[in-house]
Amino acid sequence: MKVLLVSANKTGFPYPVYPLGLDHVAGAISPPHEVRILDLCPVPEDGVAEAIAGEIREFAPDAVGLSIRNIDNNDATAAEALLAPARGAVQRIRAATRAPVVLGGAGFTLFPDELMGALGADFGVVGEGEQARALFDALASRRSPLGLPGVVARGHPAPRPAPLPCALPPRAAPGVNPALGFYRSRGGILNLQTQRGCAFRCVYCTYPAIEGRELRRFQVDQVAGVALELEAVGARFLFVTDSVFNGDPCHAEAVAAAFRRVGLRVPWGAFFAPTDPPDGFYRRMAEAGCSHVEFGTESLSDAMLPRLRKAFRRADVLAAHRAAVSSGLHVAHFLLLGGPGETLETLDETLDAAEALDGAALFFFCGMRIYPRTELEEIARRDGQVRDGQSLLEPVFYEPTGLPLREIAARVERRAEGRMSWIVGSGADRAAALVARLHQRGHAGPLWERLVA
Repeated sequence: MKVLLVSANKTGFPYPVYPLGLDHVAGAISPPHEVRILDLCPVPEDGVAEAIAGEIREFAPDAVGLSIRNIDNNDATAAEALLAPARGAVQRIRAATRAPVVLGGAGFTLFPDELMGALGADFGVVGEGEQARALFDALASRRSPLGLPGVVARGHPAPRPAPLPCALPPRAAPGVNPALGFYRSRGGILNLQTQRGCAFRCVYCTYPAIEGRELRRFQVDQVAGVALELEAVGARFLFVTDSVFNGDPCHAEAVAAAFRRVGLRVPWGAFFAPTDPPDGFYRRMAEAGCSHVEFGTESLSDAMLPRLRKAFRRADVLAAHRAAVSSGLHVAHFLLLGGPGETLETLDETLDAAEALDGAALFFFCGMRIYPRTELEEIARRDGQVRDGQSLLEPVFYEPTGLPLREIAARVERRAEGRMSWIVGSGADRAAALVARLHQRGHAGPLWERLVA
């Protein structure tokens, strides 16, 4: 069976993200199925229709899979729905072929029933995309796919995601995506996973709904082998896409040791929780080639952190920050303001403490997007901010009692004025433009460290 896999994501902010998920799906279904990838990110908007039609004419697929990564931009101050590219892609696929359309991806997994209806697809795969193998096997042999794990068919309710066994998923050889050169020329950032699942219980987070709460660690030698393959096809920076790389510090240390053992030369970075680190942890990360640490800090108020179900407190954040900076690592903190119980006092606690995070880039997000199957949804429904039966497909942001999000944003903007390393609102556009210019000049990596004075 010939399967065309299409990535609908066209977001280039702050830089385009390589569609790792399609590599995993391609590796899981080929062989026996013949696979091609069409990545729409590099395609100009006025060329999308012809790109899809041309690929379908040439390849004549028996099925078309469409990956939906994001539903919207998660920005309460300038909310932007991102379904239009996916809707347009489905329409163009339908115009070019009668082959069944299969939806998948993280965004689809959060809203499978809504998106099946809104986009008019034939099938979908909730959860991890490798489950598509059984679906395509069934379609190839003309068997009904109803009841297969993770598979939803038009007119039938979607099952809940079910995590796959704990093994490194098959992955197509890096470079199977013909658009690889596009990413090499825009920072050279490629990505890989070392584990799936998230044991943390952050009030707003969708990772447990998508990947499950149990950590499933991949064999570190295989992870290091994939990293070497990515280096060989031209990666100049690797980003580890785990929900939290140091959720299990022992696993993180083992991955870093494997990178050192195989002689990985390209720098890498990951998402980290700012928990109080073991002695020497960030020094060992740096020795293994880690150059960028992105902390999911969210708040620096000890009153707010428990409300967000965070596993750390402000003192832990400061300890992790000092350890990473003193190890020579570039550090960023992501702060997510406006959660349940936020007040002007807790907001000012965060902003005051943020001034002590010397040598870091700080990214502020003013407003928490409410997603299904999160504790934040339960809170919002109790507070009357989400009605019974209301779909969350259109962006809905939680608003603290008595504290409008616009007031939070204005307060943060005032404190951020004159600070290039504090990125919020319009400052995000300036930061993205700077990164894009540096990538055009041949610089590699995320480059947000250039914002730090």
